[in-house]
Amino acid sequence: MASINDPFQFKEFEEADSMLEANRDAITIRIEDEDMKSEKQRKDAGFTHEDDEDRFVDDDKRELLFAQKKSAPFWTFEYYQRFFDVDTHHVKERILGTVLPWPRKNFIQFYLRRNPDLYGPIWICTTLVFAIAISGNMSNFLVNLGKPNYTYTPEFGKVTIAATTIFSYAWLVPLVLWGFLLWRNNKIMNLVSYSFMELICLYGYSLAIYIPAVVLWILPYEWLRWCSIVVALCLSGSVLLITIWPAVRDDQPRIIAAILSSIFILNVLLAVGCKVYFFSKLDEVLPTKNSTAVVVVKAPSST
Repeated sequence: MASINDPFQFKEFEEADSMLEANRDAITIRIEDEDMKSEKQRKDAGFTHEDDEDRFVDDDKRELLFAQKKSAPFWTFEYYQRFFDVDTHHVKERILGTVLPWPRKNFIQFYLRRNPDLYGPIWICTTLVFAIAISGNMSNFLVNLGKPNYTYTPEFGKVTIAATTIFSYAWLVPLVLWGFLLWRNNKIMNLVSYSFMELICLYGYSLAIYIPAVVLWILPYEWLRWCSIVVALCLSGSVLLITIWPAVRDDQPRIIAAILSSIFILNVLLAVGCKVYFFSKLDEVLPTKNSTAVVVVKAPSST
């Protein structure tokens, strides 16, 4: 039987006040005070319990979403439905990430975080298509406004041409790039690799800077148009090159130069081609038509 003075015997301290009075040198610790103190220190440092819960909830959602990505096959509707499950602040963050690129922030690794979406790229491409078509029609109208022989007719065919150009660039170029990087990664065993959806997301968001540039092309000032093209090319091209660089830096120098130069040249061809085709000067074409008409009228009199 255990002794009465056994120090390891469990005791119920029901009369805590009387025991403290008997031994005034004892040290007491209140758990409530420690909790309040630690909570106060966390609040002073800028951390709250709600922030931890939100962070853990976001991590759990990201892990669950990533698990769904692995389980759903690509031919099912659920596989593509998850690419449209994105918050508005994430879309804004990714647009700002392409409009204001930073060398130390890889777009795919810093903004996508293994969660690419198609909502932003599709809306950006669609908005850019209509912006090019509408701005091109308005620009031609302003250039030829006031000319006696000019009659405005909307060119709805520009929408189809713009859509074919923009969506081909935003989908086919990432497809070819993804296939090439996959082939090279099997040869050099690069640790950095991107999926097809991540490259589509990258190219789609990189076109966001062209929307305000195209709107500026309405104004009939060639210097303003070319300045906006240069700025848009620098921002969009830098996002592409900064993001693709980690996936090719371990490759051969000539392969690196070929990939990066191809990415930049295709970006230049898209911007310059849209400017030349949709925003050409019609004031140089109309006098040629008038002079041809005069020659046709004067031809019978000479015979």
